[in-house]
Amino acid sequence: MKKTFLLTLLVSIVSYSQDHFSGITTSKRVGVLNIGLNPSELANNNNRFEIQLFSTSINASNNKIGFNDIINGNNLENILFKGSDPVSFNVDSEIVGPGFAFKILNWGFAITSKGYVKGNITDVDPNLGSALTNGILSSVNNGTALISSNSNQRMNATTWGEIGFSAAHKIFENKINKLNAGITFKLLFPGSYANLGLDNFQGRITNNLGNLVLTNATANLNIAYSGNLGNDFTNSSDYTSSIFGNLQGVATDIGIDYQLLGTNNNYKLKIGASIKNIGSMTFKSASNYTTNYTLSIQGNQSLNLDQFQNSNGITEIETILLNSGYLTKNSQSRDFNVKLPTTFNLYTDIKIASKFNITLFTQQKINSNGNNDQIMSQNIISITPRVSLGIFEAYLPLAKNEISGTTGGIGFRLGGFFLGSNSILTAITSDTKQADFYTGFRFGIL
Repeated sequence: MKKTFLLTLLVSIVSYSQDHFSGITTSKRVGVLNIGLNPSELANNNNRFEIQLFSTSINASNNKIGFNDIINGNNLENILFKGSDPVSFNVDSEIVGPGFAFKILNWGFAITSKGYVKGNITDVDPNLGSALTNGILSSVNNGTALISSNSNQRMNATTWGEIGFSAAHKIFENKINKLNAGITFKLLFPGSYANLGLDNFQGRITNNLGNLVLTNATANLNIAYSGNLGNDFTNSSDYTSSIFGNLQGVATDIGIDYQLLGTNNNYKLKIGASIKNIGSMTFKSASNYTTNYTLSIQGNQSLNLDQFQNSNGITEIETILLNSGYLTKNSQSRDFNVKLPTTFNLYTDIKIASKFNITLFTQQKINSNGNNDQIMSQNIISITPRVSLGIFEAYLPLAKNEISGTTGGIGFRLGGFFLGSNSILTAITSDTKQADFYTGFRFGIL
């Protein structure tokens, strides 16, 4: 596959990314942004009315490329496929558009808008990846690399938009306890989608007189595409130009939060739990296809991998494989359904001293990233100490996720403006494998 595709994603690491708005979504200054984590927080809104103008969170994580490698920008594709460990990285952006929230009696209501851009490579064998992108093998034995993978090696990209309608209610409150529940109903607008899944791949790659050839290979292959990403995944503008499509799906977030109250109705302890993105969306267009194939190369048969070097999109890859004669079509459909990245979220905010809190947070994915119809997510745990001085708030999110490992960042809020990064501290002090950034502005009335 063309190097441009990988370089586009790698450059996106410093401009796009999964724990969005870490620190600010558990801020004591509750607003529209908090309901993205837990809709029940809408009942805790600090103001009677709040207007969300614009926010964005761009985040990426991988298990091979360090922050210094990204800054230097040299031979990134070689570093990515170095060693024997499977390659995974996520590039993920959440764009929060205009939103409005208000409180009346014991209820809170909100209307929100968001757009998403996601690109993922998951569990790719480094020899296979290096052969397809660089025309070399990352590790060889007598000029041959044996590949045996039981996982589904996926390359996936998705864009979509959503409009959310949220409601939360204060179920119970006395001098000591407070309990809220909330729900968000979301209308989904799928934009573009592309998936290449190579499941249970077994094969041999050999250097034959300077050409890399694949022999003795079997695999289950899924190829799916819709919109711009099917024809060309090397053009970065395609990821942002088609975020909002037609209404073709619904989803739900549900959540609760409990508070142990102290003086002046301020809590000493808050515990919140939510399940986000329960739902799916259907991609429909004249050029839509999802096809399941069986790949089989046996005996004296061989597939020249060098011919994939100039491929721009999944449709070109599919054409090359079909022309080779080694694919057998098992099933095909025009329209297909894609599941959102459903996650369970749990957090606890503890008052340690006056103006000082510590927040514990975990995000756990519910569905498997190995399914071809699944938008990917990852597991995350974090601890965030914070100082809250009314109009000003500062915090230090420290996290560990399953792809990039340990990260440390910093963020602050001044009134309705906020700015932060989950990984800037580890980027300065060590060679972290995550880069991210978020900012935004909202304001409250009354």
